[in-house]
Amino acid sequence: MAKKYNLLIVDDEEPLRILLESELGESEEFAVDTAMDGGRAINQIQAKVYDVVLLDIRMPRVSGIEVLKFIQEYSPTTQVIILTNYADVKTAIETIKLGAYDFLAKPYDIDELFNTIHRAIERKQLFIDNKLMKSELSRKAGSSELIGQSAAFLKLVESASRFAESDSFVLIEGASGTGKELIAGLVHRRSPRNNRPFVAVNCASIPDALLESEVFGHEKGAFTNAYATKQGLVEVANGGTLFLDEVGDISPAIQPKLLRFLETGEFRRVGGTNLLSVDVRVVCATNKELREEVKAGRFREDLLYRLNVVTLRVPTLCERKEDIPVLADYFLRRKTKSKNAKTLAPGALQMLMEYDWPGNVRELEHVLEGAILLSSGEVIDEKDLTTYFHRPDEIGASVAVPGELPASVPASLEEMERV
Repeated sequence: MAKKYNLLIVDDEEPLRILLESELGESEEFAVDTAMDGGRAINQIQAKVYDVVLLDIRMPRVSGIEVLKFIQEYSPTTQVIILTNYADVKTAIETIKLGAYDFLAKPYDIDELFNTIHRAIERKQLFIDNKLMKSELSRKAGSSELIGQSAAFLKLVESASRFAESDSFVLIEGASGTGKELIAGLVHRRSPRNNRPFVAVNCASIPDALLESEVFGHEKGAFTNAYATKQGLVEVANGGTLFLDEVGDISPAIQPKLLRFLETGEFRRVGGTNLLSVDVRVVCATNKELREEVKAGRFREDLLYRLNVVTLRVPTLCERKEDIPVLADYFLRRKTKSKNAKTLAPGALQMLMEYDWPGNVRELEHVLEGAILLSSGEVIDEKDLTTYFHRPDEIGASVAVPGELPASVPASLEEMERV
């Protein structure tokens, strides 16, 4: 079984390293590495993403303080637990101010050590969650807003739940507004990685020049305004799921780097030379027909084969119209945020059922949001929807013949001014 968390023990005392490696390595939770000095520790941190580093302060050549400062800049979500002698407790307390999570004085109580590591991991997850909450890229990460009872919808949910159990790549196909990200969130929540991050990035919304840096990170000085090293989203998602939305919009220049990452789990930050590795499951989505993109030379065929291990197709709202009543009820309750949620009059519901919804579920949500604002009572009726459904492009309004004016249009400037 794969270990969940990566630990690095850094101490120049070999007996202690061996003891800690033995104690922690017996746990099914931890994959344990060791380093005998600060220089080796820095090299290992550059090559692998660690959840927790157990760090001795006093070491020859490169001190623990120097390693701590490096970690704070290079891998800020990695939690550091300082290992110290009782005589160094004052120094250990100073390391807390520099960003260390906690310190333990030798000799260690093994139960206390395990508890401290678990708390450090929880703190790291909290940091990641806060980062995701502030990020528009993960605005809907892991949402549970999967609403529907149609056969097409239930079949999709069943397939997504079944595929979630493996670590295979998943490609989600569907038109814009169908809820592809929600399906990706479902795959994550029902997978063995559900207690690790779900990180979403919309590849179409980020300029090509910035997308590589956003996904893979960059080193300090890699380009103008790169004032500090930045972790990419692949590192933030380590152990969890990375969701690449609109993957068909990735430029040909970045596609080979994505392919290499998918094949090896390895990558380099922009401006970096060190090869890093992470353990993430990649789920992609697209509103394009990627086979046609391959024929047109805009998408690599080998990348498509790599992504297309498992395919889920999200039906359009027009293909699952029987879900409109339950979706409408859900949106009305959520938008009004009250116990006395607005309801739909039968005529209004009929209007929704007869429309083809080219914008899919997202369009339905926006229409109902507008209807809530227009309605004055507790029931939304037909007139509250007419602003949207009676637009010329929705009802095929008549078009005036060139050279002729509709009767309602004023015939002269003077008449227009009177109006």
